[in-house]
Amino acid sequence: QVQLVESGGGLVQAGGSLRLSCAASGRAFSMGWFRQAPGKEREFVAAISWSGASTLYADSVKGRFTISRDNAKNTVYLQMNSLKPEDTAVYYCAGDGRVVPGIKPYEYSYWGQGTQVTVSS
Repeated sequence: QVQLVESGGGLVQAGGSLRLSCAASGRAFSMGWFRQAPGKEREFVAAISWSGASTLYADSVKGRFTISRDNAKNTVYLQMNSLKPEDTAVYYCAGDGRVVPGIKPYEYSYWGQGTQVTVSS
């Protein structure tokens, strides 16, 4: 069982930036970020393969968010730039042993507790 711990959330003004981190207690080949706003379903944000060669992004964040990882530290990052109020949500880190990262929540076995991101207008 791999435990995931997110950090880096907070309150930021629209147009600002935040960097989320997710520290894993062990190895997870595929890592992803999801988010859930109040009253909405959990949605895919970004995912990355073990090597980092493959990255996936939701259309809503493409060009603004960047996912990366440091395997030596068992940590994945989500750099969020040009933040918008609609990015406000609880952001969850997810991991799985599969080689090819997925975009559906059911494709991930491990989940963090989430970190709140609030973007004010």
